Amino acid sequence: MHNDQQSPGDPPYITTKDDVKFLNEPTSWRQITDVPEYRFDDMRKDDIVIDIGANVGAFAIRAARLSRQVVAVEPVTCDLLIKNIRLNGVDADVRVVWGALGDGCPAEVRWDDRAATVPTFTLRDLIAMAGGCDFLKCDCEGAEWGIDPADLAGVRRIEMELHLPPICGQPEPALLDAICRQYEFEIDRVPCHGPLGLMGYLHAYRKT
Repeated sequence: MHNDQQSPGDPPYITTKDDVKFLNEPTSWRQITDVPEYRFDDMRKDDIVIDIGANVGAFAIRAARLSRQVVAVEPVTCDLLIKNIRLNGVDADVRVVWGALGDGCPAEVRWDDRAATVPTFTLRDLIAMAGGCDFLKCDCEGAEWGIDPADLAGVRRIEMELHLPPICGQPEPALLDAICRQYEFEIDRVPCHGPLGLMGYLHAYRKT
């Protein structure tokens, strides 16, 4: 990242190599500003994109360059997420939903040392709110295993971070079985010295 030439009245921000801006607000929790682990250069302009676990907008803002409709779901860092969306001028293309993937009951969600009790939504709920879902990105610290496989029916592409204990419960075989049947996929495995509880990154393409 590098600092831009900024006017005296501008809020301080940093800019990535691909020209995405992020406010330079120090926090005690991690701000994700680059997403090299995800593949999304095949995203289409008319795709409805759902980004679950949007953090401060690294995926959602980049997705808004490729698609006209992005729904960014974030339980803990919504304040900075919204500011970064505005900073990049993609307000019209990104809708922010405060909440988390879950069973519909309020839940406490933690990101580093920041926690919030938030509403949760099933994937079916989120798809209904968005008006559909063609491209799903999901990074929700283990909540992905609660997805009902039937809710993937209209999803063409999945980019998903997969987790293992102790960060969450055991992987759900029904979800993996559905992905195996309906998608061509790869999983970039994370080595044993990687982050605790992270299994790898799923790249899934619906079979035609």
